[in-house]
Amino acid sequence: MKTTLRREQLHKQIDLLPDELVQEIADFVLFLLAKRKVAPLFEDWDEQQWRDFSLEQFFREEDDEVTYTLADAREIYRP
Repeated sequence: MKTTLRREQLHKQIDLLPDELVQEIADFVLFLLAKRKVAPLFEDWDEQQWRDFSLEQFFREEDDEVTYTLADAREIYRP
C-alpha cells in the first residue's frame, strides 16, 4: 500500500472518531516523536513548549558585538 493512500485512509478514519480518541491519537503521536527525538512542528507546540522556547531564546549566548546605551534608548524613544 502506498504511503499517500495509507495517509488518506488514516485521515478519513480519524475524522470519524470522537474527540477523546483523537486526543489520545495526538498524544501518542507526540510520544512517538519524542521517542525518536523528532521535534514537533511549531504549530503543534503547546503553551509549555512555547515558554521553554522563549526562555531559551532569552538566555542564549550571542556574540552580539553591538552595545546599546541608555542614550541610544532615549534617542529612539520619545514620549
